[in-house]
Amino acid sequence: MLQVNQLTRCYGSFKAVDNVSFSIDKGEIVGLLGHNGAGKTTIMKMVSGFLEPNQGDVIVDGIALADEPKKVQLGLGYLPENLPVYPEMSVADYLDYAADLKGLQGADKQNEIKRAINETDISAKLLASISTLSRGYKQRVGVAQAILGRPKLLILDEPTNGLDPEQTQHMRQLIRDIAKNATVILSTHIMQEVDALCSRVLMLKSGQLAVDSTLNELRQSQHLILSTSMSTDQVKSLTAIKDIGSISSIVDSKQTGIDSKETGDFQYRIQLQQNTPIKELSAQLAKAVIESGHSLYQLQAEQRDLETLFREVNEGNVKNKQEELNHAS
Repeated sequence: MLQVNQLTRCYGSFKAVDNVSFSIDKGEIVGLLGHNGAGKTTIMKMVSGFLEPNQGDVIVDGIALADEPKKVQLGLGYLPENLPVYPEMSVADYLDYAADLKGLQGADKQNEIKRAINETDISAKLLASISTLSRGYKQRVGVAQAILGRPKLLILDEPTNGLDPEQTQHMRQLIRDIAKNATVILSTHIMQEVDALCSRVLMLKSGQLAVDSTLNELRQSQHLILSTSMSTDQVKSLTAIKDIGSISSIVDSKQTGIDSKETGDFQYRIQLQQNTPIKELSAQLAKAVIESGHSLYQLQAEQRDLETLFREVNEGNVKNKQEELNHAS
C-alpha cells in the first residue's frame, strides 16, 4: 500500500532524514518512534506531499506521489501535531471547508461530515468557534478532518494528545476501525499507545531508520527466566544443563536482586546465544530440571518493554541494534 524508497531530506548542511526506506501494507497500524529531531515529522511531511525529498520517492497504492500529488493527497488523511485550524471558524464551517479541500461534493460530502462528527463525538460543539474549544476537543476536530473521505492512508501525529482516558479508548477503537480498510502511521511519544494499537514499529535515530520490526519480535530478548527449587550450585552443576551449548551464562537470584528466602524458590536469568530456538531450548531445560528430581515453578522468555528497547536503540549503535533484532527473530 505504502512504499517509501531511500527518502533523504536536507536543511542546508543538516541531513534531517538519511536514506530511509520502508513499506506498509493495507490494514497495518505502524508506530513511528524517535526522539525530537530524529526525523519523524519530516518523514510524515514528505509522505503527505507537504515537503519534497532531496532524494527518493513515495508510492501510495501504486501511484507515485511525485507524479500525481493531488490524486494521492485526495486519498490521504493527516493529523499534524499542531493542527492548523482556523480559530475564528465554527467546527461545522471548518469541517465543511476541509471536505471541500478533499474534493467531496453533494450528498457524499454531507454524509462524510456526519460520519466524521459521529465517530469523533463532537456534535455538541458544532456551532462553537474553534478558539473556544479545549485541547481535547480541538484534537478530535483534527481527527474528524483527517478521516473525511475515508482515506487509504492515515497519518496521525500524537492523536490522543489532550484526551481523557475515556476519549483515548474511543480514539483507539476509531483508529482500529479505520485500519480495517486503510494504512495507518501513528507517531507518538506515548508508548502505551503504541502497545495498544500498533503491530509494528519504525524507530528513527538521527534521521536514520534504526529498527523496523514487529512488536512481538521487539519484545523478545535472548534471555529465559527460570524459577526452581534448585540452588545455584545445583543448577550450574547439572550435567544436562552443561550439555546445552546454547546457554551463554546463568545469573543467580542474588545478582538479579530477587530474595529467594522469602519466596522459597530460586530464580535465574539465563542468557542464550544468538539464533537460539527458544521453544526447543525451554523444553530441554524443563526436562533437565524435572529429571533431576527438583521442582520447576516457572520457565519463560524474558519480555522487553518498549521503553527499554527505545532507550537501547538511542544509546547504542543503529546498525548493530537492527542486526541484533534480525538475529533474534
